[in-house]
Amino acid sequence: MDSKKICEHLRSFAAARDWDQFHTPKNLVMALSGEVGELTEIFQWLTPEQSAAVTATPAVAENVRDELADVMLYVLRLSDVLGVDLEAAIWAKLAKNAAKYPVDLAKGRATKYTELKEP
Repeated sequence: MDSKKICEHLRSFAAARDWDQFHTPKNLVMALSGEVGELTEIFQWLTPEQSAAVTATPAVAENVRDELADVMLYVLRLSDVLGVDLEAAIWAKLAKNAAKYPVDLAKGRATKYTELKEP
């Protein structure tokens, strides 16, 4: 995925429609939250087994793809508006997570990092 190219496209898309005035960080976060809610609705009340098979139905699979794309588009647009280098932020966060969740303490456990203890 070329996030820089997508951000450029989103910038042009918004500018052509005079939407920059609406693309404030607050509004983008609220729109992002709405899209996450729409994605959540697809999975709400499903069993773990049903949720794992959700893309077996073509119409539902398309809906999942659309909502995931909407979420990513808003994340990319928000990062662009805020001047956040998302790729650098992701790599930095992955490094933090690796330090917080060392394999020897976290493997096979769903424990928050503050609760991980030496065996």
